[in-house]
Amino acid sequence: MESEICLVYSTFGNLDDAKRVGKTLVEERLAACVNIIPKIHSFYWWKEKIEEDEESILIAKITSENADKVVERIRELHPYELPAILVIPLTKVLKDFADYVKSETS
Repeated sequence: MESEICLVYSTFGNLDDAKRVGKTLVEERLAACVNIIPKIHSFYWWKEKIEEDEESILIAKITSENADKVVERIRELHPYELPAILVIPLTKVLKDFADYVKSETS
């Protein structure tokens, strides 16, 4: 049985942008909680060449009901031309935590 809770994963070019977007998602009650991993090393294809950058990861805990709104809001706030915004459905979530996410985002 799939949970009603999802994770949203997105990368940002710097910590300040990740924090700004994460805080907005929580303030607007689109996410119950956001975690930021401040520094990762990324390799990716962009415009026919391999890029290498340091980025930050944003992970948001949301309800599946809000997934489209969250994706759209991150897209509006994101500085990248083509941001990675991934919604990851979860198969199992502690019931008390799922209740917390639902209560903070409704």
